[in-house]
Order: sequence, then C-alpha cells, then structure tokens
Amino acid sequence: MISVLYVVADGVLALASFLVAYGIRSRLVSPRPLYSLSYYAGIIPLAVGIWITVGLAAGIYREIHEEELRRTFSDPAKVAFPSTTLLFALTFALKFEYISRLLLGFYAATDFVAMVLFRLFARKLGEPLRRAFGEYRHILVVGETPEALEIARIIEGNENRGMRLLGFARVSPAPQPGTQMPPPGLRRSYPAYDLDQLPELLRRHVIDEVIFAVAKNDLERLEKTFLMCEQEGVRTRVLMSFFPHVLSKVHLERLGDMPLLTFSTTPENEYLLLFKRVIDFVTAIVLLVVLSPLLLMLSVLIKVTSRGPVFYRQRRCGLGGRKFILYKFRSMRADADLLREELEALNEMDGPVFKIKNDPRLTAVGRFIRRFSLDELPQLVNILKGDMSFVGPRPPLPEEVEKYERWQRRRLRMQPGLTCLWALEGRNTLNFRRWMELDLEYIDNWSMGLDWKILLKTIPIVLLGRGAR
Repeated sequence: MISVLYVVADGVLALASFLVAYGIRSRLVSPRPLYSLSYYAGIIPLAVGIWITVGLAAGIYREIHEEELRRTFSDPAKVAFPSTTLLFALTFALKFEYISRLLLGFYAATDFVAMVLFRLFARKLGEPLRRAFGEYRHILVVGETPEALEIARIIEGNENRGMRLLGFARVSPAPQPGTQMPPPGLRRSYPAYDLDQLPELLRRHVIDEVIFAVAKNDLERLEKTFLMCEQEGVRTRVLMSFFPHVLSKVHLERLGDMPLLTFSTTPENEYLLLFKRVIDFVTAIVLLVVLSPLLLMLSVLIKVTSRGPVFYRQRRCGLGGRKFILYKFRSMRADADLLREELEALNEMDGPVFKIKNDPRLTAVGRFIRRFSLDELPQLVNILKGDMSFVGPRPPLPEEVEKYERWQRRRLRMQPGLTCLWALEGRNTLNFRRWMELDLEYIDNWSMGLDWKILLKTIPIVLLGRGAR
C-alpha cells in the first residue's frame, strides 16, 4: 500500500512541478514568447505520465526503503534523466514548436528536487504513514529450514514496513510443543507450534499470511494445510528455492531475494483498493457534514425518549478478524444485551445470528430508525477511521465468528461494510447460509463497478424499509 502512496505522491508532485516551472518561466524576459497555460493542456498529462511510467519501469516503487538515504537521491535520478530525455525527444518528434524548451528544463529540475524533498520528508514519517494506511500484517512461517530462518530475519527487518512475525510452525512434531524458538540472528524469541495446531491458531489469532519454507518432500504432506488456508481466505506463500523453472501461468512475488508463490482468494489490486479507501474517506466526511442536522436531531430524540446513552458501542470483527468498536444510534433499551438470553428462543434466523422481527427491546424511536437503517449512520465514523467501507460484508460479532464453519470465515478477508449483495436479495429475510454465499460471491467478483451498483440499488431498498428488522 505504501508503494501506491509513493506513486500517487510522485504524480501530484509532477503536476505541481509543471505549474511551478511555468510560473518561473513566465517571469523571465525572453525573445521567444511564452504561450498561455491552456496551450499546454495536452503536454502536462503526457509529462506526468512519462514520469510515472519510467518510475514503474525502473522499479523504484517495487520496494520502498525509506531508511536508505542513497535511494532518496538515486530513485529520483533514475526517473528524472531518462524522463527528461524522452520528453524532449517526443516534443521534437511531434513538432510541438510552441513549447518552451526552457520551461521543460525548469520542470525536470523542479520535479527532481521535489521528489528528493518528498523522500527526505517520508523518511521521518514512513512508519506513521504505514500505520495510517494499513495495519501490521501478521505472518506465520512454516518450516525448520535455513530458508525459513532467513525469511524470519527479513520479516523482522521490515517491521517498519508493516510486517510482523507471529511465530513458527514445525512440519514434524516437537518433543515439547509450544516451546519458544530463539533462532540465531533474530532479535526476539518466537513461539514454535506444531502444524496440527494451525486450525486453532487461525481461529484464535489474527494471521494474515502463512509462508511455507519447507523441503520439497514435505510439500505433499501439507496438502490439507494448503486447503485449510484457502478455505479461510488466508494469503498463502510458498518458498520456491527448490523449483528451478516457473511456468508463465504461475504468479511469483519476492520478499527481498526470496521467491514466493502466492495464493490468494481475495482482491489484491492495491491501486483499486486504495482508490476505494479514498472514496470511502472523502464520502464519509461529506456525508457527516451534510447529515449533521439529522444526526443532531436523532441524538436529541433518542436522549429525550428513553434512558441510556445516545450511541450504542459494540465489539465487532473487521478485516482478518481484527476487533474494533462499531457505533450505532441506540435503538433498544439500555439493558438490551442482558435480556438477550431470555429471548434466545424467539430467534428467527438460522446459524449463529440473532434477529427478531418485533423485538420487544426496541424503543419507539428505535423501531423507526431501524426500519429505515438510520441507526447505522454513526458507522460513517467507522468508515472514516478505516474500520469499515461503504460496501462489504457486514462486520460480525466475535461470538458469531466462533461458530462459523471454516469456509464461512473467508468473508472476514474483505473490509466489512454498510451494505453488500445480501441487501439486494432480501436483507434480514435471507437464511444464514445464503447470506454467507452472497458475501463470498461479492469477494470473488469485486470491482469498483460492483460497489457502485450495490450502493445505487441499496438506496431505494433502505428508503422503502424493505427486509429490515
């Protein structure tokens, strides 16, 4: 994700540098006239596009190392010199006679300086940026090979880039299971588990990735383990040091110099996911401002019509099983959670979900805001914080997740949201299995177009109060 931020930042800097260069050139006295900025409407996106394309081709965004001062200067240089040459060559070949060559020279110099300054600034804010745009990825390493130890060292050395080593899993059972494993070369000791403990580990801990660094003859024994990770939607990587040839259909990634084969059953396009996050963030801010009178009115109504707090806070499971506090307008009595056990027999939903059509715990105002989903409006704050998105599987309760079948847990691998495909098919009238299937269908077919389609179809459903309980 941090690589995407660098791409976006360099694009913005390239655009700003062109405008700054134009301002500098316009103040210089020259025998050649400087055409108005409107004449450069075609060359500006071309220049920005060249800078970003050359950067991508040079691989400066593949791995970001803020701590390496040398790269702070070398990466912009790798982009500036070939991009400048290419830009001058294109303007000459296309015979853009009106374009000031001096302006292009100022632009190239300004953009180079801007890229260097940005990277110097990012060296100070690299870790806070990573925390703001993505939590740590918790990684479990399977294997007792020297390569497994090397991978662990790389993960430890990349903690400031969002990686965190959870521990090791042995392929062969240990005489004393659960012992701490302090391999040489690591800063800390880590727990070492037996492989048959993996199902419980996936259930009890946040594990985003499992890396298999095992001997070739151990792979066949790990078939069930691979399938288990796939069913739960956990990203799985396999060390490929023993595999000398790679077919073109096999997708490889690299962790440092270690080649890994990646299996993933969730969306992986970081550019689109970042765009989705930006849209969520901006839209949430706009809606909070626009709807502030309504939010204030509902707060007053809830406060004056029933005893208890205005907002209801509940612990939910987010991306990868991470816990967060979900906000809602309180629609029930203040002691509603204490009365749930008495009403368990009235539950109208199958599976580990509790819903009653005419819940006796609802207040008069609560019944109304539930019908039109107004109680969900405070979740705009959750979206602003990054706990949720506008579109995605609904965030479940931790006790519900405990009862999930393994294949159902894969829905936790997508950012939870306010609405999803289940809202279009029947909301709370669906049975639990169908609800889970629709969430997985959304994950398997996710696109920004699908998000917009779901949002547009959800609006009339909410306004008419269809399927709400």
